[in-house]
Amino acid sequence: MQEKSTIINQRYHSSVRDFQERPVDEALCRQILEATTMASSSCFMQATSIIRVTDQQVKAQIADWCGQPFIKQAPQFWVFCSDLHRGHVLNPDADLGWTDLFLTACLDTGIMVQNAMVALESLGLGGVFVGGIRDCIEKVSELLKLPEHTVPFLGLAFGYPASRNECKPRLPHSVTVMENVYCEPNQGTIAQYDAIMHEYYTMRASNKTDTTWTKKLRSVLIREQRPFLKDYLKKQKLNLY
Repeated sequence: MQEKSTIINQRYHSSVRDFQERPVDEALCRQILEATTMASSSCFMQATSIIRVTDQQVKAQIADWCGQPFIKQAPQFWVFCSDLHRGHVLNPDADLGWTDLFLTACLDTGIMVQNAMVALESLGLGGVFVGGIRDCIEKVSELLKLPEHTVPFLGLAFGYPASRNECKPRLPHSVTVMENVYCEPNQGTIAQYDAIMHEYYTMRASNKTDTTWTKKLRSVLIREQRPFLKDYLKKQKLNLY
């Protein structure tokens, strides 16, 4: 299979939720895993574990809990876990309550899962991150038999695309890229971007909606999305301080 240019893939990335009924060869999965696990790791903690969900009943259960039916269709579904359990086993006297330790594990996992996406796209595959597993985080943890100090951070569904979504316009660099010091967002630039996103949302091929970026952002920020997470982390013996 001819590898595609990484920079082109990155510039025109879009999530794929519609997959062909075509398995992903195990040799390709191994290539993706090799690239994935070579991701940078803070303090070389390597505080991430990957659970490859190959049991169709388990995939279906997670898909139903998350309300994401494409998980069932995807040839591959991996769950990336922020994992301090391994360190605890090797260092049982260590205090794992430090907030920085947990953030480090989360950062490691985020870097690793992005490595996976870059790798699979270079091989002509497509995928989508599934943050929805955190909507049913305790059920997923029990289903996957996760030990204490381990959290299912993000899912990754991937395979051969049957169709692709349009590229979603991003905020302009004038808003997100700064030099030397922080700059407040320019309201006029945000208004222009809202107009671009309104056109995108109303004209895209599926799931059309009459909204803008700032409206969607507000819907996320005005209320806590997953108020149960703090109690869940305590249950996993991650009493952060």
